[in-house]
Amino acid sequence: MPYRPPRATPPAAFDDRVHSASIGTLATAFCVGGALTLLALSGSRTARAQPLAGPADGAPLMRAPLQVVAPVDLKRYAGLWHEQARLPNRFQKQCTGAVSAEYTPLEDGSVEVRNRCILADGSFDESVGSARAVPVAGQPGAGRLEVRFAPEWLGWLPLVWGDYWILKLDRDYQVALVGTPNRRYLWVLSRAPRLDDAALQAELDYARTLGFDVDKVELTGR
Repeated sequence: MPYRPPRATPPAAFDDRVHSASIGTLATAFCVGGALTLLALSGSRTARAQPLAGPADGAPLMRAPLQVVAPVDLKRYAGLWHEQARLPNRFQKQCTGAVSAEYTPLEDGSVEVRNRCILADGSFDESVGSARAVPVAGQPGAGRLEVRFAPEWLGWLPLVWGDYWILKLDRDYQVALVGTPNRRYLWVLSRAPRLDDAALQAELDYARTLGFDVDKVELTGR
């Protein structure tokens, strides 16, 4: 069979109405898209201009970074503290009774940390570590520390250091609220073996305003 070339398809007729409708649709979409973009930008500027919620209006500071006490005199902070409450954590699961922490400043500027807790059988468990102050720009003596319980020769590894932030401290250095910036860990410490219930609740109420889940707090030795 001889090759028969295909017949050419005649060009479509130009229809003014069709093209006018298409151009109108594109123009409408462009206008709507532009309006939505302006609204989004306006909303973004408004959100940035509004201050973050804080304790003054009763909203937790979940979006705001935690602030530490400054300045903290580590020599006054040194000594024996008794744990009153804590958020559950894996390294204190075995503790069923009283828990204490003793801090001793050393000549090299670091602080010896000696934690002790009572176990279910009445014996005690003790861990000895080291703490160091972390400088904070514009806040000399800020209560931001790091604690290590790993062997000293591993001290160069950042992963062996845990955050220890002093979030609240009374003027007499009798009650302290300590936590971590990710809000996963929290402790209430006092010089007295047992803190008054009202005073303890005040510490927990303040921790709640900072965004800590105090409903999960365990009371120590009560």
